Amino acid sequence: MTLSELDKRIIMELQSGLPLVSRPFEALARRVGITEEEFLARVHAIQQAGIMRRIGAALRHHRVGFTANAMIVWQIPEERIVEVGEQMSRLPEVTHCYQRVSLPQWPYNFYTMVHGRSREECQRIAEKLAQIAGVNNYRLLYSVAELKKSSMKYFMD
Repeated sequence: MTLSELDKRIIMELQSGLPLVSRPFEALARRVGITEEEFLARVHAIQQAGIMRRIGAALRHHRVGFTANAMIVWQIPEERIVEVGEQMSRLPEVTHCYQRVSLPQWPYNFYTMVHGRSREECQRIAEKLAQIAGVNNYRLLYSVAELKKSSMKYFMD
């Protein structure tokens, strides 16, 4: 699939963020000059072609009261990575979940991100995850600052 100029305009609108209205795609479609149905059909076609994977939100955790954020690093046996990953990815407390290569000086090979209103809440979440997964070798790494969040911009005005 080759992107048309219309597709590029749609992507430009999407990458600038959704408006906080009851029908955000209708508002974006209007800016592009097409109907909401046409807009959504083009977005679906772009996704089906594998050009765009997903539309996601970047939440500013501190602004909504989640002031304690912890990356939980786990040492998971290789033969259980998929199983544990599937378990943890289904839990609402886990916002990110992924595998990484362990190193001799850093034995952790699995990472989950959780958010809470206190460090104690993050600790309780970690304990719950450990119990569910049957894994006890983990550490919590707390965020000390919320960094600017931004997405890639592929097409610009």
